[in-house]
Amino acid sequence: MDKIENDCLIEADIVSLQLAMESGSLTSVACVRWYLNRIERLNPKLKAVLEINPDAIAVAEALDAERRERGVRGPLHGIPILLKDNIDTGDNMHTSAGSVALAEHFAPTDSAVAAQLRAAGTVFLGKANMTEWANFMSGTMWAGYSSRGGQTLNPYGPGELFVGGSSSGSGAAVAANLCTAAIGTETSGSIISPSSQNCLVGLKPTVGLVSRTGIIPITHSQDTAGPMTRTVRDAAILLGAMTAADPEDAAMNGNRRIAYTDYTSFLDPNGLQGARIGVPRHYYQGLDKARAVIIERAITLCRELGATVVDPVSLPCESAKWNWEVMHFEFKKGLNDYLAKAGPGASVRTLDELIAYNEANRDVALKYGQNTLIWSNGTSGTLSEPEYAESLRLNREVSRDQGIDHAIREYRLDALLFLGNEEGLDLSARAGYPAITVPGGYAETGIIAEGGYTTKGPQGITFVGAAYSEPILFRLAYAYEQASKHRFAPTDPVQV
Repeated sequence: MDKIENDCLIEADIVSLQLAMESGSLTSVACVRWYLNRIERLNPKLKAVLEINPDAIAVAEALDAERRERGVRGPLHGIPILLKDNIDTGDNMHTSAGSVALAEHFAPTDSAVAAQLRAAGTVFLGKANMTEWANFMSGTMWAGYSSRGGQTLNPYGPGELFVGGSSSGSGAAVAANLCTAAIGTETSGSIISPSSQNCLVGLKPTVGLVSRTGIIPITHSQDTAGPMTRTVRDAAILLGAMTAADPEDAAMNGNRRIAYTDYTSFLDPNGLQGARIGVPRHYYQGLDKARAVIIERAITLCRELGATVVDPVSLPCESAKWNWEVMHFEFKKGLNDYLAKAGPGASVRTLDELIAYNEANRDVALKYGQNTLIWSNGTSGTLSEPEYAESLRLNREVSRDQGIDHAIREYRLDALLFLGNEEGLDLSARAGYPAITVPGGYAETGIIAEGGYTTKGPQGITFVGAAYSEPILFRLAYAYEQASKHRFAPTDPVQV
């Protein structure tokens, strides 16, 4: 029972693993060991996993015993997942946001998300590598790099293809079958981007649906955690275990909040029949030929599956001049608040101290510098600046009233359709609205983009909706996934 031959768990989903455990042909312990062996073999090249949970096998043993003696807690009982390294776990794993400054930091308690997943019976395999400080450290840092974990590589083309950020390790690990699923976090593109680039399903929930308590922040106006999986069903199962209300997270206190504990009930293979999908052509203009073909093929498939495609739709915000002032101001306060409550081993307790630590250890800490940290540290850290209030107001007004809400209302849409994490996806981030990406195909050619990566490789098809429209997005994404079936596992990256 403790040995699994060959690669029989490649691409295994939550339902199939659960059925195998229920039948007695698989145990959680055997499953965990299989993933750990695969991590040992592939991770030295991919650098997707930052550290292994030393208690993973013991946790799996306890869950196997519980299954035998009392039954299962639910669909996640015994399922091995990875958590992004900015998500607190009150156990023997560190939480560092990829920074050597927090390399010895143990969180005092579970984050709200980790606590919910632990209660649901998941096994935390370890922490996934990430772009350090969620890519809010340096304007020149490559996606997937951290001083603690090195450079995460895309398993579909290690060293060549863009891995996506900042939940880079989560994306690469799920794609390479180093875990069943992973939890990432997003401020602007950090779940959608690596999911798209690694041929995955990624859901960025509405801000306020999933608690952020115990997650190292960038900006409370946009941050959220979400599932990264190989199937839409797995994403729906994971999200349902993450939506418990948390009074400590102010974003969860609004009366508009709509949460479910089971999103699988919204999965419908005919879910595009009668749906209205908007095509925001303005945001397709920068696509190279290969990626343009993929989005056009997706539009055609939506029509064939019974959707009414409104093409084009125009958004009043298309000419908006965006700035990054909300992140600029919110990061310092959020990080200082987090570090003030950090557990044992944190070498720094303020952003000031972090910058000083990095400078004192620049040979290991500052491969790409820290200009973004210094930029944010120039704020008061109190959110009292008038510029902050005005930027926050404009972000919400333009992205919502002149953006997504306008399009949904004026064209009577269920969702907007984008390719991967292209320019328009920043609208959903600033609005705090949900987005889901599913595998859309593989671009065989591409152009060299920023950072030296090529735009070729896996591409996601992304549906964006209004606040708390996750049920609609799951319905659309599932129908598209079932009809297109573009997900495929990468070639063994050790052999590439």
